[in-house]
Amino acid sequence: MSTDTVKSTSNSLQEWQDLIEQELRDKPLEELTRLSPEGISIKPLYTAEDIQGIEHLDSLPGVAPFKRGPRASMYTNRVWTIRQYAGFSTAEDSNIFYKANLAAGQKGLSVAFDLATHRGYDSDHERVSGDVGKAGVAIDSVEDMKILFDSIPLDKVSVSMTMNGAVLPVLGAFIVAAEEQGVERSTLSGTIQNDILKEFMVRNTYIYPPQPSMRIVNDIISYASAEMPRFNPISISGYHLQEAGANAVQELAFTLADGLEYVRAALKSGQDIDKFAPRLSFFFCIGMDFFTEIAKLRAARVLWCKLMQQFDPKKPASLMLRTHSQTSGVSLTAKDPYNNVMRTTMEALAAVLGGTQSLHTNALDEALALPTERSARIARNTQLILAEESGITHTIDPLAGSYFVEKLTQELVDKASALIDEIEDLGGMVAAISDGMPMRVIEEEALRRQSRFETMDSVVVGVNKYVDENEENDIELLNIDNDAVRQAQVDRLEKVRANRDNAAYEKSISGLVSAAKNNGNLLEAAVTAMRARATVGEVSDALEGVFTRYKASHTPIKNVYKMAQGEVEAFSELSNEISAFEEFEGRRPSMLVVKMGQDGHDRGAKVIASSFGDLGFSIHSGDLFQTAEEAAAEAVQRDVHVVGVSSLAGGHKTLVPEMIAHLRKTGNEHIMIVCGGIIPVEDHEFLFNAGVQAIYGPNTNILEAAREILVSIPGRNRNEAELEKR
Repeated sequence: MSTDTVKSTSNSLQEWQDLIEQELRDKPLEELTRLSPEGISIKPLYTAEDIQGIEHLDSLPGVAPFKRGPRASMYTNRVWTIRQYAGFSTAEDSNIFYKANLAAGQKGLSVAFDLATHRGYDSDHERVSGDVGKAGVAIDSVEDMKILFDSIPLDKVSVSMTMNGAVLPVLGAFIVAAEEQGVERSTLSGTIQNDILKEFMVRNTYIYPPQPSMRIVNDIISYASAEMPRFNPISISGYHLQEAGANAVQELAFTLADGLEYVRAALKSGQDIDKFAPRLSFFFCIGMDFFTEIAKLRAARVLWCKLMQQFDPKKPASLMLRTHSQTSGVSLTAKDPYNNVMRTTMEALAAVLGGTQSLHTNALDEALALPTERSARIARNTQLILAEESGITHTIDPLAGSYFVEKLTQELVDKASALIDEIEDLGGMVAAISDGMPMRVIEEEALRRQSRFETMDSVVVGVNKYVDENEENDIELLNIDNDAVRQAQVDRLEKVRANRDNAAYEKSISGLVSAAKNNGNLLEAAVTAMRARATVGEVSDALEGVFTRYKASHTPIKNVYKMAQGEVEAFSELSNEISAFEEFEGRRPSMLVVKMGQDGHDRGAKVIASSFGDLGFSIHSGDLFQTAEEAAAEAVQRDVHVVGVSSLAGGHKTLVPEMIAHLRKTGNEHIMIVCGGIIPVEDHEFLFNAGVQAIYGPNTNILEAAREILVSIPGRNRNEAELEKR
C-alpha cells in the first residue's frame, strides 16, 4: 500500500468525529464520556496519542517494574493457584471439603475461620454464643487444627489463612499441627494474612491497640524469615477496603501505604530487606468495573516497585508485588442470584488478565448465606474453565499496548501516588488511621456508591433494572446448627484442658507474658504455648492482660449521602415527612444501629447510620461487638423508636431473639426491630415470629426502606390523620 493513501491520525480523528456526530444527532459528544468513581474521565475512544509519554510501555514480564507480571513466563508455564476460601463450621466438615477440592483440581487451601476465633475467644466464651461455626471454621486449639488438616500433606500443599487479630495462637497451632504430622516448619508453604492495619480501617477483627498489634506483625515477619523461608508472613489486603466502599485508587493507595508501614517497621527492628521483602504478598478485590480492575493490578506492581526502590534492595524479588485476588462479595445480589455466576466469571477473567498469582471465586449464593458444596464447586469450576478452555493462558498480558488499558493503568498510578503522598504527609499509615482519614474517605465513597445504585447511575441487572417481579428463589442454602457446633467445640475444649500437662501449660503462658513485657518474639512464645495445649482464647487473654483490648467508636458522616442524591424528589419528600413527624411528636424518629456478636463488617451499618441521619432521623451507632443484652440496654437508655440490626455472619437467629427477650423483660416491647444484611429468606418467618417487623437484604433502596420504617414506627399510624391535616 502506498503511504500517500494512509490518512494521518488527526485526519482520521476528524473523520471519526464527523461520523459520531451524525450518529448522535442532537446529543453532544461529551455525553459519551463518563466520570469513573476514581475521578477518571473514561472517553469513548482512545488512540496512540493517549499513550504518548507513558512510562514502561516497552516493559517485559518478570522485569522491573513488573507491569506485565512478576514472572517471566506467567500462565504459559503454570496457571495461577486456584485457591478457594472456605471453612465449614467444624474442623471435620472443613477437612472433608478440602480433600474433595484438592482431588478435583484445586492447588492450594485457603482457610476461613469463624468470628469467635478471629477475635481471640474460645468457643465457650459468653460473648460468642451466636458466632461459633458461623462464617468459617471454629479453631480453639492444636487438636482442632490437626483435625482440619488430617491426611493433608502440609509439606506439599500450600495453605493460606485469613487471620489477623488472633494470628499468634492460630499460626502457632498450625506450626505445631504440622510438627505433629511430621512436617518441619521450614518446608511449610502458604500465607498468613497478618495485616492488622486494614482491620482498624474496615474489617475490625482486631484485638489489641495499633502499637502492640504492629509489634505482632513484625515478630511474625522476623520469625518466618528465619524459620519458614517458604511461607509468606503477611498478605497486605486491599480486598476488605473495596468491600467497605473504597474505589480502585483508594484501594491501591491505602493497601500499598499499609505495606510501606510494615516494611519500615521490619527495617526499624533490624531486619534485612532482601530477606523479608520477597516474602511479602498482597490481596486485592476484583469488582465489576472490568478494565479498571485489570489496570489496577498492573498499576499496583508498578507502584510497589517504585516504592520499594527507596530502600535500595539488592534482589529484584524485593521489588516484586505478588498478589492473591478474590472476586467481589459486594457485587453479589440476593435477587436473581443466578446472575452472580456471570458476575463472578467477569471478575475472575479481569483478575487473570491483570496478572494475579492466585484466585478465589465467590459462590452464587453468598449474598444469601454461606456457600453450599454445590455452589462452591461451580465457583471453583469457573476458574478451571478459564484456565483449561478459554485459551487466555497462551499469551502473557494480552492487553499490553492497548491504548485504553495503558492509559488507564497510568491514570491509576498517578492518582494513587498522589493519595500515598497525602498519607506520607500525615506521617504514614498508622498516623493516618489515628487521624481517621482512611475511614472517612472509604465511608464517604460507600455512601456515594449507594446513591449511584439508588439513582440508577450504577445499574445492577435484576435489582434496580430489568427486575423479574415473578422471580422464584429455588436456591438451596446451607444451614448451620450453631448450637450443635458450639457444644461440640465446648466438649473438645474440656478434654484439652483436662488432659494437658498443667505445669507445662502454666509455664508456657508465663513465658508468653514475659515475652510480651520484655520484647521476646511473640510467635515463638505462642508456638510454645500452643504446643503445651493452651487455647486460642487463653493465649489471647494473656496478651490482653499486657496490651489491653482495643475499642473503636463511630460517628455517622453527614451530608455526603444527601449531596450525592442531589435534587432527587423522593429524598426531599421523605425529609419533609420526617420534619412533619418531628413537629407532631416533639422529636425526630430515632434509631439505634447495632452490630451484635463478633462480626466487624460494618459497611452496611455505617451506610444506614449516615444516610438515615441525612434524611432527618436521630441516629445512634452502637459499639461494635455488643451482646444482645448490651444492645437492648442501650436501646432503652437512648429511648429510641427503632433498633436496626445489621447481620452478615449468620448470628441473627441467636442474637436477635435474645435482644428482643431482654427488651420485653424490661417492658420495652414497643421498640420496633428491623434487620438488614445477609439473612436467608428461610430465616425470615423465624425472625418475624420472634418480633422483627421488617427485614432488608443487600442492595436495598434506602429511601424506600426509610419510608417503610417511618410509617411503621409504633404510634405513627394512630397519628397519620393528624399528620395529613398538618
